[in-house]
Amino acid sequence: MRIEHHPILRVARKEPFRFTFGGREIEGYPEETISAALFAAGIRIFGHHPKDGAPQGIFCANGQCAQCLVIANGVPVKACMTLVQPGMQVEPAEGLPILPRVAVPPMVQDIRQIEVPVLVVGGGPAGMSAAIEVGSRGTRTLVVDDKHRLGGKLVLQTHRFFGSTDAVYAGTRGTDIAIRLDAEVRSHPSVEVWLDSVALAVFSDRRVGILRDGREYVLVRPEVLLVATGAREKSILFKGNTLPGVYGAGAFQTLVNRDLVRAAERLFIVGGGNVGLIAGYHAIQAGIEVVGLVEALPECGGYKVHRDKLARLGVPIHTSHTILSANGSEQVESVTIAQVDERFRPVPGTEKTFSCDTVLVAVGLDPVDEFHRKAREYGMRAFAAGDAEEIAEASAAIYSGKITGRRIAHALGAPGLEIPPEWERMAEVLKSKPGARGAPQPPATREGVVPVLHCHEEIPCNPCASVCPQGLLRIDPADIRKRPEFVSTEGKACLGCERCVVVCPGLAITLVDYRGDVPMPTVTLAHELGREAVQVRSRVTVVDATGQALGTAEVTAVRAIERNDRTVLVKLPVPPEIATRVAGIRVGTDWNREALPEAVERLADDEILCRCERVTVGEVRALVRAGCRDMNEIKAVTRAGMGACGGKTCGPLLKRLFREEGIPIADVRDYVSRPLFVETPLGVFAGAGGAGDTGDR
Repeated sequence: MRIEHHPILRVARKEPFRFTFGGREIEGYPEETISAALFAAGIRIFGHHPKDGAPQGIFCANGQCAQCLVIANGVPVKACMTLVQPGMQVEPAEGLPILPRVAVPPMVQDIRQIEVPVLVVGGGPAGMSAAIEVGSRGTRTLVVDDKHRLGGKLVLQTHRFFGSTDAVYAGTRGTDIAIRLDAEVRSHPSVEVWLDSVALAVFSDRRVGILRDGREYVLVRPEVLLVATGAREKSILFKGNTLPGVYGAGAFQTLVNRDLVRAAERLFIVGGGNVGLIAGYHAIQAGIEVVGLVEALPECGGYKVHRDKLARLGVPIHTSHTILSANGSEQVESVTIAQVDERFRPVPGTEKTFSCDTVLVAVGLDPVDEFHRKAREYGMRAFAAGDAEEIAEASAAIYSGKITGRRIAHALGAPGLEIPPEWERMAEVLKSKPGARGAPQPPATREGVVPVLHCHEEIPCNPCASVCPQGLLRIDPADIRKRPEFVSTEGKACLGCERCVVVCPGLAITLVDYRGDVPMPTVTLAHELGREAVQVRSRVTVVDATGQALGTAEVTAVRAIERNDRTVLVKLPVPPEIATRVAGIRVGTDWNREALPEAVERLADDEILCRCERVTVGEVRALVRAGCRDMNEIKAVTRAGMGACGGKTCGPLLKRLFREEGIPIADVRDYVSRPLFVETPLGVFAGAGGAGDTGDR
């Protein structure tokens, strides 16, 4: 199940070693998590819940929950956050874990306390950009992140970014942006970086508790705190929603694009926003079959160019549909969907079931803003940036961090650092939702080389206009959300340099070459499924922007050069009447997308509201209907919200249940947020080491 070849990512592993899981020998690699090694070995069930014996496995893959709990060398750890070690003895978590005996109780150590001008919690796009802005002025800044490298979700993004070329590296792949920002952060001597370090809580004395490197507990008192902790994925309720094989896009992309593990054989996606659409494309790049995508709205909410990329590869997109159940006993075996009416209720008789082993849930994001809210409550000078402030694209997070970094520097007394008005305007543009769509406008000319623009929706993006040496592709510089135009200019013609085709993040530009006395013009298009996926003289299906087949054509040339940054250019002659409509080719995606002959109905009523404590919707609904309006009271009675995630997953679902029952959220008392925001072994507060310390304690 490991990915050995990838069209975008470099696959390079060190020497393997052996460890055991449940007595079975497994192969692992240096700097690999336990969960990645288990998935690579085909193991998805990491244990069973002590309450009802439900199978447990990956859910968030981000350390926010404890669904992936295993016992490593006798100590309970999160498999997604713990690196596997040679000879490690890992056991599934069956029932409540039994803690190891302590030969000598540890002596309580003095807790180290430090002060810094600026503390940045979160080393993703916003946190790094802010640290660069502050650190460039010589202000001592500490950046803490719970991963083993900086970058946040950027390290999972293999696609080129939208936005502004000058402002946020548009046209560059997210993985490469992460490397650039990391290098720039470390170029400033005033910036210190702590990796594998978890911010646990903000306290009333204006200190932040940090578990450094899994071993040392440190209290940091900053003059200014920046919370750039990103977002967590929303969850939804459906039958079988906690089966191993049901997880979010972030978990899926972590396994596939960071850990280079084929996390599925057949994938079904729930949610047509950018996150779900992009994850589907990443799955296909990793050689995973995407058998369908379901979206409750009449149209996908993500960028149309993302949707079109999936459609061109043959992925069925079921709009105005919802998921009814994930089916299977121990793990996902199929998914059942149904059409919805205008009130988003399933329509009886429209059920369809598709065979799959993974259901990817991508139904939106919630900000991870607990630290910021608590810091403001305690009177700290605190800022938020990126998704912790407002959910938007990663390009917007980069710019948000830059602006917030300058505001922090200004708050610390640096003179002349007002935010330029054009920065504020760009920030709003990058955060904007997709705008108006227009009908395709075929080029008027059929002479020379003509670029054809298959992007028909207003989104913030200008790489094509930035790279055209002739200035023939234009976007309103005052508003890069406007659709690009091909503008004929006296004395200038398209050179056929192919730069616009290569750089387009949506793979939405083709070149049509009418030159020469030939019956069929040649179309040049971008392809990102690898050089070996398309061969010269092979026949391929050509499709339009929305995935409709236009016919077949023979490939006459394939260009895969270093300058094109892993984007392959494919050339093929086509009849002139379809040349400007050809937007892509369909190869290597001829998997079975048909529904099963009969729909599967999952009989067990196992819609789980609180997955940590296995509390069902029915248990909570009964209390709500009995008059309960305090989430803390529901927590006391049912334990919903008392688990390892601290109510971060079930809290939004519980509020949704109140709304479904017709109760205004203003009448509901929310969970009381208390430290710690992330669970951690108590031993670290006594100086006995952290989760990574599997020795006696």
